[in-house]
Amino acid sequence: MQKNFFVKSHGLGNDYIVLNSHYIDFPLTAQAIQLICDVHYGLGSDGILLHTPSATADAGLRIFNPDGSEAEKSGNGLRIFCKYLYDYEIITRRSFSVETKGGLVNADIVEEDDGKARVITIDMGTAVFDSRRIPVLNGNPECMGEKIQAGDKWYSIHCVSVGNPHCVILVDELDEREITTYGPLIENHPLFPNRINVQFAKVLLRNKVQVLIWERGAGYTLASGSSSCAVAAVTSRLGLTDPSLTIEMPGGNLNISIDQNFCIRMTGNVRQIAEGTLSPELISELMHP
Repeated sequence: MQKNFFVKSHGLGNDYIVLNSHYIDFPLTAQAIQLICDVHYGLGSDGILLHTPSATADAGLRIFNPDGSEAEKSGNGLRIFCKYLYDYEIITRRSFSVETKGGLVNADIVEEDDGKARVITIDMGTAVFDSRRIPVLNGNPECMGEKIQAGDKWYSIHCVSVGNPHCVILVDELDEREITTYGPLIENHPLFPNRINVQFAKVLLRNKVQVLIWERGAGYTLASGSSSCAVAAVTSRLGLTDPSLTIEMPGGNLNISIDQNFCIRMTGNVRQIAEGTLSPELISELMHP
């Protein structure tokens, strides 16, 4: 693998750049992440996936948002990372494990084409509704159906962690302007000490939910794997949906299954956009901002 080699892929329009910690010549600071993710001055991306060693899994993964902050887990990011591992024969088995800040996950390559992964299933772990573990500073064991004020509006919220924190709001109609206006206010609400991902969700059928997403540290996002899992966990907990369902997002659909213990499995497509090496000029800017 060449120095400063990168791969850029997307999961339903949610795009990430993959780097290997052993092959980059610059410190991956918050400022460097912001520059690389900038669509005008860098490669442009919804985040960076850093391949790291792991003592407990087949590979280690650190996930960075475009604002430079670090995320615990990302469903789309995990599928992209697993495609990178499989496509470049870093791991040749179709089933393997990945260590994230949000816990250990297992992956399965469901479909491939000419040795390239196309559809991947990720075992996203168990949904957690304990307020302290999400975390939510509401003083109650859980945060299901509580009221929160964001600007001039009040919302009924349902909070869950799927390795990272989520706030699900059930609505009758989805409005992109509404989530881009109130999403950042909810993300940064004092109730959430680590900030939070926000989803507005409309239940269509027992097996289908439409979702709009405001992602912590990234903003309005076409699709999110962990957000899909969070919405499925909440609607299942409320008895609104079946154990297997489709989450529809502007970027595309994901299939989610939840067992009786709220263990979640996510299946979806992933596609590569480009591969290459970061230019010496960009490296110079990253090292001497």
